[in-house]
Amino acid sequence: MKIMAIPDRLTLEELDDGDPLIRWVTQGFGAGVRAWCAEGAVAVASPSLSGRDRLAVTGPEHAAAGLVAAVLREIGPSFRPIGDQHLIGSLARRVAGLELVAPFLWMQSTMSPAHPGIEGLCDAAWLSAGDEDEIEQLLLEGFPTSYARPGVSGVRRWCGARDESGALAAVTAEAWSVPTVGFLAGVSAMPVGRGKGYARAAFTFALHELIREHGQAALIVDADNVPAIRLYERCGMQPRSLAAAAVCRP
Repeated sequence: MKIMAIPDRLTLEELDDGDPLIRWVTQGFGAGVRAWCAEGAVAVASPSLSGRDRLAVTGPEHAAAGLVAAVLREIGPSFRPIGDQHLIGSLARRVAGLELVAPFLWMQSTMSPAHPGIEGLCDAAWLSAGDEDEIEQLLLEGFPTSYARPGVSGVRRWCGARDESGALAAVTAEAWSVPTVGFLAGVSAMPVGRGKGYARAAFTFALHELIREHGQAALIVDADNVPAIRLYERCGMQPRSLAAAAVCRP
């Protein structure tokens, strides 16, 4: 198998078939991002992207297996191959030392939802730097494992919805976006305010804005997070089943 390094973003875009997952992981070919191709398969390594070293993979199963095995020998075991669930399942069977981990969903939309503030939704808006302590407290109570947090590299901004008292009730972040994919993260609500529309208001506002600015928006969600998936589907997002694999530790 002949493996070729992909030198730049433009070359990669000729090979990735417009796959938004690949475009997202590429991060504009920022610092530390590397890419390779072989026999129709493409792999892109992006360090510290949304909390993990990620290796996005696409292409025919046999070619992808050979490519991933070679790339992992070069970049090390901290990188997790991610891609369509059937492909990653095949890699876990074909590549020695890889094991399948929990599936998840990539959800995306190119159609802007109804603008927040109508249909009975409470108002939502972009927050300021002065709101960061309140955002952090909300995450500690509502989503303590969130990779997106105030001050984390790649987290650009937060929107929020407030309750009748003016307290922050729900948030959504824009984080790790690329020009063609606005990325959503840190979707959370105060536990006492759940079921009252605050999370939907904040999320819908951010989704609307990112589609307007980037043409499409996406996020990653655990496959067993049913309430979140239902919210995203109600806002018009479509699911794509993904999986990750990890290098087994001896």
